[in-house]
Amino acid sequence: MVDSQTPHKAPASSGESVAVAVTEKPTVASLTHEWTAPKPKAGGYHWGTGRRKSSIARVRIKQGTGKFVVNGREVNEYFRLERDRHTIVAPLDATDTRKRVDVFVNTSGGGTTGQAGAIVLGIARALKEASSEYGAILRDAKYLTRDGRRVERKKYGRRGARRSFQFSKR
Repeated sequence: MVDSQTPHKAPASSGESVAVAVTEKPTVASLTHEWTAPKPKAGGYHWGTGRRKSSIARVRIKQGTGKFVVNGREVNEYFRLERDRHTIVAPLDATDTRKRVDVFVNTSGGGTTGQAGAIVLGIARALKEASSEYGAILRDAKYLTRDGRRVERKKYGRRGARRSFQFSKR
């Protein structure tokens, strides 16, 4: 096993060996300072926009006590499925900011699962804007990647995107 603080020898182009230091990726445990958001935009908020399928979510976060409001309602009222509630708080849990930020979301379009996916991307982008140290954690957990999957269109001569009519030999 290699110690991450030990410099390693890498061959240089001129035949000499050069010492290269390997650094560890930041983790939540290594971030020991208190979360302070640098220069928030208007109203003291950090903004993030997320999209998934045909859903769009505009997310605002600021330092607070953990309040989570979606379209003017509490998160437990808006998202009835436990799966969706766990999905949208995942970026906050990954960065250990769930009880330290207030989240306000306006979302529209699509269904509840698409809106939950859009909220995840919006929260991750807002957290990255608030503190660049969270960028590596969110990127490694794939919260900063937009899910580009959409419904496949129906084709002519078929019942759906791929389903065909029943074949009759006679």
